[in-house]
Amino acid sequence: MFKNYLLTAYKVYTRRKLFTAINLLCITITLMVLLVVTALLQNAFFPTGVEGKSDRFVQVTTLVSLTKDGQGSRTSPLGYKVIEQYLRPMKTPQLVAAASGPRTVSVYQDDRVTELQLRRTDAGYWKILDFTVLDGRLPSAEDDTLGRFVAVLNRTTAGKLFPGVRAVGQKLNIGGQQFEIIGVVEDAMHVNAYADIWAPITTDPSTEYRSQMSGEFVALLLAKSPADIPRIQEEVAQIAKTIKFDQPAAWNHAAQISLEGPDDWSQAFMWADTKLDFFARGLLGNERSADSGAAYLLTGIGVLMLLFMLLPALNLVNLNTGRIMERSTEIGVRKAFGASSGTLVIQFVIENVLLCLVGGLLGLMLAKGVLVWLENSGLIPYLKVDINLAVFFYGLIITIVFGLLSGVIPAWKMSRLHPVQALKGAA
Repeated sequence: MFKNYLLTAYKVYTRRKLFTAINLLCITITLMVLLVVTALLQNAFFPTGVEGKSDRFVQVTTLVSLTKDGQGSRTSPLGYKVIEQYLRPMKTPQLVAAASGPRTVSVYQDDRVTELQLRRTDAGYWKILDFTVLDGRLPSAEDDTLGRFVAVLNRTTAGKLFPGVRAVGQKLNIGGQQFEIIGVVEDAMHVNAYADIWAPITTDPSTEYRSQMSGEFVALLLAKSPADIPRIQEEVAQIAKTIKFDQPAAWNHAAQISLEGPDDWSQAFMWADTKLDFFARGLLGNERSADSGAAYLLTGIGVLMLLFMLLPALNLVNLNTGRIMERSTEIGVRKAFGASSGTLVIQFVIENVLLCLVGGLLGLMLAKGVLVWLENSGLIPYLKVDINLAVFFYGLIITIVFGLLSGVIPAWKMSRLHPVQALKGAA
């Protein structure tokens, strides 16, 4: 039976080649766009490569502080003291690491100044993230403890600063400090991995960061297994309730309130987020709720994708209706010989899904080309994204949904024709 459907579909689509080409072009472009978006979202929410352990680690990025009267609030990245005093002593995580966010620094070489992104980290950072070491080594716990002025460059930065010369062993003036390059790693574009240069936290020009409750740091908490993640999240939420503020006066620009001292703060919120939770919380602003809103984010993305498919699907409905109308005589004959409406619907839908699968395959190849272009264009620095099995699976689902959306309505409409009307060619 299925073989007959395939043969019928082949004959139908080769009968009107221009008509088929228009259908195929519409399907291919639509699915190409959706596959590119899906690959980028997959890369952000469930990364592989340098953040391949993302199913085992969570990040604590933000500390939300409230005043006693509830009128004032402050939202900021973590201070190093919060990580040292409250997060490192945790029992559930296998490892707790600290890293600053990337900051712009000036790199001086002879008469040349280059603006680059520097991230300061501790030794645990290199154990949680899986950087590919191209040359040299990564900073060790000893480098961090002794405050050695060592640095790691990514491949692109090493080539830019030391063209044609081995970067490892070279000296570099970063923000007025002299560093020795000890390693070169592969470029990486992820939330926790993005930077041009990495150096130990202890090389910071000032030691004030050690006493700050709010600052520029993120904590990475590695679990022994993914099953430990919920326990880590619960432990972090409980720790936030025990935080005691001891910072001097602060100013809340949003509420326009002068906060004179630590007694003004009465409550804190802090969450250990997966990658998906991190993006959902940032986009939806759920900083004070344990629920990051990830379900709403995924639902919203799904709805937007369906809406994006709706317009081309409606166009294909009209095209498919016209195509099926040309087969009214065939429909009439088959119904006169006892073919049921359900059988005809199945045949027409299968034909449309098969065409969509061909369009999906072409869209997959075009999507791969677009992603390669994005990687090489530099529009998103250090972007590395690929169409893996998960993206292929999502693409297959999208293709089938698109085929059903654009094929069911005209198939059902034509299958309802009375045999006499069908033989006369009337709709």
